[in-house]
Amino acid sequence: MRRVPSTLDYSDMSCSRLLTAAVTLLVVSPVFAADGGSAAGGTMAWWLWPLLLFLVCFALGIVAVPAGVGGGVLFVPIVAGFFPFHLDFVRGAGFMVGLSSAVAASPSLMRLSLADLRLALLPSLLISVSQMAGAVIGLELPAALVQTTLGLAILGIVALMWTAKKSELPSVSLPDPIAAALRINGVFYDAARGRNIEWKVHRTATGLVSFTGIGVLAGIFGLGAGWANVPTLNLLMGAPLKVSAGTSSLILAMTTPSAAWVYINQGAMLPLIVVPSIVGIMLGALIGVRLLRVVKASSIRHLVIALLLVAGLRALMKGIGL
Repeated sequence: MRRVPSTLDYSDMSCSRLLTAAVTLLVVSPVFAADGGSAAGGTMAWWLWPLLLFLVCFALGIVAVPAGVGGGVLFVPIVAGFFPFHLDFVRGAGFMVGLSSAVAASPSLMRLSLADLRLALLPSLLISVSQMAGAVIGLELPAALVQTTLGLAILGIVALMWTAKKSELPSVSLPDPIAAALRINGVFYDAARGRNIEWKVHRTATGLVSFTGIGVLAGIFGLGAGWANVPTLNLLMGAPLKVSAGTSSLILAMTTPSAAWVYINQGAMLPLIVVPSIVGIMLGALIGVRLLRVVKASSIRHLVIALLLVAGLRALMKGIGL
């Protein structure tokens, strides 16, 4: 049966204005923070830092859901590079930001058939376990080393996202035995094309091995796994790009608490950072869910690449003391 498009979809003009506002917040707020705020004394009042965090995270929520990267992969390098917080607190807050964005978006994504539970279950199990191991390792490493490695990792993600030829509708002739046995397939309504799209996946075993390695890296850097979930689901396993982005948010919702508890147990959660970040990211994610249906994923991807490039360079320079 044909799905009726939601009456809450934004017009192209509204989408353009929302994305422009989000880009402005993401660019102006961190630069203002890096400059030290007021001219008198070169320091900012303490209450301005939570306000800036709220604005930045609100913008992150808008762009992160359509890109399928979660909030952590953008939050950690931007806040670590431009805000005066210790990296351990930023990484701990990064998990909570990624979790909040995913939890806010996942119910709507599942109602729209843009997130599939069967596709998310096995990756979520593997990432949960490996992410806890990565979080333990990350807390034992020196902050300067993690900051430098984080910068290199972010630049590597930029290169991966730039060179990868993403396919909105990959061609999968037959599902592999694992996918067929687990009935990993589905149908979603593509508002841009005005029709239902059937999909299935293959190379499931290779994808599951990849998700294990993704979890370790996500735990070490506090990035969440969204930055690699989408390429793995889309390019390796053959899920449509929108389903990959939506399912990535569902995976983040199920996996992030495992690593977050490691940081909570070690006292690496600071309410001054976590609370405004969570409120901002959840409000932005509610808008991002609607944008996913009508905005071209390639447009969001280019924006994310640009933001990650700046944040990666900043994290690398901060890590090596420049």
